Amino acid sequence: MDPNTPVTHDPFHRPAGEWDGSLNHMRKASIQDLRYRFKKIERLLHQGEEIQITKRRRVIARLIPEMAEGAAQVPDFLARLRSIYGDKVLRVSGAELIAEDRGR
Repeated sequence: MDPNTPVTHDPFHRPAGEWDGSLNHMRKASIQDLRYRFKKIERLLHQGEEIQITKRRRVIARLIPEMAEGAAQVPDFLARLRSIYGDKVLRVSGAELIAEDRGR
């Protein structure tokens, strides 16, 4: 590449024949791209693309699209406690134990 040729930054364009050595080609977007081209980034996320966020050409974060199945199930902690302790009532509550430990 000629050093006098201006470089145009398009984070969503990969020149033909360029290979980054991995099988999944994550897209890259700069902080500026997030700010000014969010619609395009949002469209890619809806299509299932994973996007690396860069600042000064260093990856600082990844945007990963949500799965279509919905939110993850929250465990039933109360049922878990009942399976461990049954109907046993503790003499001291957890809040009281913490307050005592902190010297209040």
